[in-house]
Amino acid sequence: MSTKLSVNINKIATLRNSRGGSNPDVVKAAIDCQLFGADGITVHPRPDERHIRYSDVRAIKSVISTEFNIEGNPLEDKFVALVLEVKPTQVTLVPDEPGQLTSNHGWDTIGKADYLRNIIAVFKKAGIRVSIFVDPVEAMVAAAVNTGTDRVELYTEAYAKNFQSNKEAAIKDYVNAAKVANEKMLGINAGHDLDLENLKYFAQHIPGLLEVSIGHALISDALYYGLENSVQLYKRQLKPLAPKGGNQ
Repeated sequence: MSTKLSVNINKIATLRNSRGGSNPDVVKAAIDCQLFGADGITVHPRPDERHIRYSDVRAIKSVISTEFNIEGNPLEDKFVALVLEVKPTQVTLVPDEPGQLTSNHGWDTIGKADYLRNIIAVFKKAGIRVSIFVDPVEAMVAAAVNTGTDRVELYTEAYAKNFQSNKEAAIKDYVNAAKVANEKMLGINAGHDLDLENLKYFAQHIPGLLEVSIGHALISDALYYGLENSVQLYKRQLKPLAPKGGNQ
C-alpha cells in the first residue's frame, strides 16, 4: 500500500495572518486538500497562534472527513485541552520550546520516558492515536515502545539536508531506525523538509512507512503548480514500486 500523505497547512495560515482577515481561507484549504486527494490534514498550533489558531483547529475538525493530525508540545496545558476537546485521529507530540521557529529535534525517549508514558496515556484513554517525534537514533526508537506510543515520527531534516551530496549515507540512519521500529511493532511516520526531490527515495527505502506530513515544501510548490497539482505530485512520489518481472 502507498504511504499516506498528510498535508500540513500551517503556511497557509501564516500567509493569512500576515495581512489579517481570512484570505487565504485556512478551513477551505483543508477542505480542498482533502478534495484533491490528501489522506490527512496536519496542523501545528503554537501557544502564540502565529499561524494556525486554536479556532482554526476546531473549525477544520468539523468539516473534514479524512484523518486529522494535530502536532504540538503537550507541556502546554492549553494544547492538551484542545486535543482532548477536538479528538483528532492522531496527536503528534513534539518537544518544541516556546517561541521556537520550527521543530528541530526529537524526544529523549529514555530521559523523558515517565513523562511521555503519563501524557500518552491521557490521549490514548480518549481514543486518540499517538505519535511522538524522534530523531533517527536506534536507542531512542527502541525506548519509544516503553512510552506506550502507537507510532514514531522520524525527524527528517538531516536526511533532507544531506540528500543531494550523498543520498545513501543520508538515509542510512533512518533505515536502521525504521527496522528497530518494525521490530518493536511501532508504526512509522516521517516529516520535516521532505520535498519532490527527496520524497520518493525516502519512501522507497523506509520499510513500513505509514505516513508523511509535509507542509512548507508542498505549499511552496503550490505557488507554481497550484494546490491540486502539488498534492497529486506528492502523492505520486509515494506510490510503491511496481513488481519486477512476471509473465505478461
